Amino acid sequence: MSNRINRDHNRRLLVAKYELKRMHYKAICQDRTLPDQIREIFFLKLSKLPRNSSKTRVRNRCIFTGRPRSVYKLFRISRLVFRELASKGSLIGINKACW
Repeated sequence: MSNRINRDHNRRLLVAKYELKRMHYKAICQDRTLPDQIREIFFLKLSKLPRNSSKTRVRNRCIFTGRPRSVYKLFRISRLVFRELASKGSLIGINKACW
């Protein structure tokens, strides 16, 4: 389980590292005013970047359990852990609704 969390963390680091390069290469590849040879060169450079440096490879996972589904982005924890922590009072400013 911690392996999945570590893998996701490493992917996030790679995305941050290569974000500017990837954006630069993509902008050049998509620019129709440039000659095709230059665009092909930058397309090859883009394909040489690590696969895990793409944003689409990052998966939101719970930082406690590694659960990939129903994760709140703001807290980066799953709904199950969120409910447990909220009922214990561990989350500041969050309490169960009562009316």
